[in-house]
Amino acid sequence: MTSPPAAHVGTPSAAHCSVTHAPTRTNGHHTDDDPTTGPGDDEPPGNRHTMTSTARPAHPASESRTADDVEAGIIALWHTYGDSREQALRDRLVLHYAPLVKYVAGRVGTGLPAHVDVADLIQSGIFGLVDAIEKFEPERGLKFETYAMQRIRGAILDDLRSQDWVPRSVRSRARDVERALERLGARLQRTPTDRELAAELKIGLGELRELYAQLQLTSVVALDELIAAGRAAGGAGASLAESLPDEGAEDPIATLVDQDSRRQLADAIAQLAERDRVVVTLYYFENLTLAEIGKVLGVTESRVCQLHTRAVLRLRTKLNEQLEG
Repeated sequence: MTSPPAAHVGTPSAAHCSVTHAPTRTNGHHTDDDPTTGPGDDEPPGNRHTMTSTARPAHPASESRTADDVEAGIIALWHTYGDSREQALRDRLVLHYAPLVKYVAGRVGTGLPAHVDVADLIQSGIFGLVDAIEKFEPERGLKFETYAMQRIRGAILDDLRSQDWVPRSVRSRARDVERALERLGARLQRTPTDRELAAELKIGLGELRELYAQLQLTSVVALDELIAAGRAAGGAGASLAESLPDEGAEDPIATLVDQDSRRQLADAIAQLAERDRVVVTLYYFENLTLAEIGKVLGVTESRVCQLHTRAVLRLRTKLNEQLEG
């Protein structure tokens, strides 16, 4: 892994420093400083200094500054700030160590959901950097970069936790359940049962089910994230959000089947005898009783019942013929 960038400070005097940067890329984010390679992933920005120079046609060599000049300028700025505690000097230190914030925010942001903006993490990290500068004691001989990275990371995590509606204890239990499932899956070579999982966690089956109910809070997913994930795959296919069922929508297949059944029934009724067709129409579409239909046709109710039974049998036969044909 490439180490974070180093910030460069020109120091014309002990009390005045100016920050100059050259663009580079760290962890997928642009930072405003020269690329250097540190000893490891935890090597903070600003830990190494390289020579910078201000190109002027008249005397380019006389304007160049060595790494010792840069280091001396930072030390002088720290001493001056320690004596005066002026906000202007603090702000200059914030500008110098700003690449630290981008570096830490980029590392913390890895693995977070897509809706978490890195710019928000950087904003939270700036407060941690300011707090680190105000509380740092250079005379103790410690490296500021190492101390500041911890303060910046803590400020970012505190802000993330403040926005999380799920208690930290539930998050911790969720991680315990995930690790237990991984251990049992590797040991049993199958999906463990609830009883086996409860035994692994050393809890009762009822307590495990209560834990499942609490963990449902951690499974909330933003629809915007699902839509973005679906569109990120080259735009092919529908996203998960677009595949969610609409319980109130009509089923197009059921609608087509219903329309086809109505058409077949209308064709079968049209082929009935006139009296049978009248009985079916009055009984099923006009909602008349058999006695009322008898008065309309001038027959008894029992005769209407016979006509109805015969009409239904004929309709069933004709519908079966249509299905077989």
